[in-house]
Parts: sequence; structure tokens; C-alpha cells
Amino acid sequence: MMNAKSLVVGILAGSVVGAAATLLSTPKAGKELRTDVKVKGEEAKRYINHLKTEGVDLREQISKTSKEGAALIKDLAADIKESIETWKKTVEPHQKNIQKYLTQIEKSLKELEDKTKES
Repeated sequence: MMNAKSLVVGILAGSVVGAAATLLSTPKAGKELRTDVKVKGEEAKRYINHLKTEGVDLREQISKTSKEGAALIKDLAADIKESIETWKKTVEPHQKNIQKYLTQIEKSLKELEDKTKES
């Protein structure tokens, strides 16, 4: 937000300096000069109001986008957690079967080893 304020202050300062330089370097009558100053001042006010409105709109859009992003991340995290839980439930019975087969293989190897020792 500080950068936006600096930008607005810079634009305002540049506008004032530019307007002053133009006024001082232009040979005009007093009434014509006052009219030009008034017109330029009104243009500067409209431009500043326009910048302010766009700044507010931008801030609101950024706020909305960040809230939507946070909601999406929350939903994504919940979906990933659910997927992992489902995967665990799917894999668990297979783990038990693999463990059972490994136990049977160990038992068979032990029996084979015992038979080999007897021979």
C-alpha cells in the first residue's frame, strides 16, 4: 500500500511542478491565466479522484482474490487429505495379505532349511 501512496504523491508533485512551470513560462493575461489554472486544477482533481477510485477497486479485487485463493487452498487440502485416507483404506488389506504371504514364505524357507540340515 505504501507504493501506491508514493505513486500518488509523485504524480501529484509532478503535476504541481509541471503546472507551475507551464504557468510561469507562458505569457498570458491575468484573467486567462486564472482561467487556465482553474481548469487545470479541476482536471487534476478529476484525475486524482479517478486514481483513488481505481486504487479502491484494485484493493477490493486483491482482497477478493486472496479470499478466494485461501478458500481454494483449503478445499484442495481437504480433497488431498480425503484422497490419502481413501488410498490408505484401499492399501491396508493388501498390506495384511503381503504380510501373511511373507510369513508363509519364511515358514516354508525355515522348513526347507530344516530338511536340508536333516539330509
